[in-house]
Amino acid sequence: MGWLMPAETAVHSRIWMAFPPGGYTLGDSPESAHAARSTWAAVANAAVEFEPVTMVVDPADTDVARRYLSPAVELETAPLNDAWMRDIGPTFVTNDDDGRLGAVDWVFNGWGRQDWARWDKDCRIGAAVAGWAGAERICSRLVNEGGGIQVDGEGTVLATETVQLDPGRNPGATKAEVEAELARTIGARKVIWLPRGLTRDSQRYGTRGHVDIVAAIPAPGTLLVHAQRNPAHPDHAVSRMILDFLAGTTDAAGRPWRILELPAPEAVRDEAGWVDYSYINHLVLNGGVIAGTFGDPADEKALAILADAYPGRRIVGVDARELFARGGGIHCITQQQPYVPRKARS
Repeated sequence: MGWLMPAETAVHSRIWMAFPPGGYTLGDSPESAHAARSTWAAVANAAVEFEPVTMVVDPADTDVARRYLSPAVELETAPLNDAWMRDIGPTFVTNDDDGRLGAVDWVFNGWGRQDWARWDKDCRIGAAVAGWAGAERICSRLVNEGGGIQVDGEGTVLATETVQLDPGRNPGATKAEVEAELARTIGARKVIWLPRGLTRDSQRYGTRGHVDIVAAIPAPGTLLVHAQRNPAHPDHAVSRMILDFLAGTTDAAGRPWRILELPAPEAVRDEAGWVDYSYINHLVLNGGVIAGTFGDPADEKALAILADAYPGRRIVGVDARELFARGGGIHCITQQQPYVPRKARS
């Protein structure tokens, strides 16, 4: 069909987000709700300094959202269960043959039908965002989330065996079947299957292994990879295994990777156990990068590594601890819409 998911470094038209509605994301106290709303808003308010941002808001939350958000952030309303736009929204693709913008509407089932998740409203957000964006909706029967893939814009896709092959998502699916669907929808020419994700993300409230806290592709042939260097943390062994695995792979063009290790924060635990704090989970913007920070001694070094990996882009740090406490990060709550020249789309 000619569809291809561009690299996240390609020019964007806008960023899509969702404002956290009631439920576990807000927590059970006014203080917790304020912390969640403030962090989602901090990301949106930082991003809108670089490019347009549209926030999808539950109709019941329009007034409260406006109190937190910059007037520059645009609003659309739709019923929501949750606010992880990377996962509930569509994955945008382009067609260079005829200049079309497409939006892949994956099946969303609460990260593999997890017993704590609700998705009767969120499963409709992909189609809604596709409509607002004026994109051609590409329906997929694959249960998948945007946080479960990373691409280089040249046909290389990073995926995780514990996500797309998860029996709670796609029971009985084979790698070949998943790869064929990724080729049809996002232009995959080579899928690199990570064996697993980070420890906390593999536990009850995790995604079962999203790649977007493990590895990112800042440029073709280059990988940023999470490196937990504290041997007391179970991810020390996990990240070493993933680094060794990726060192033995090549991209769709056959190039061996230039691997840049991005060390984890020094913090290893919070009140719920081992953390999966990761600087990998960042948002690339037109002229900038919004990176998660953790009030940690490693923050400054991580921002410097990101600045080297994304030359010419201004790095902005936003405290992401409230996001990670709820199961995700800055990349997880955002989704980029690539720019398609108006002339090409006419």
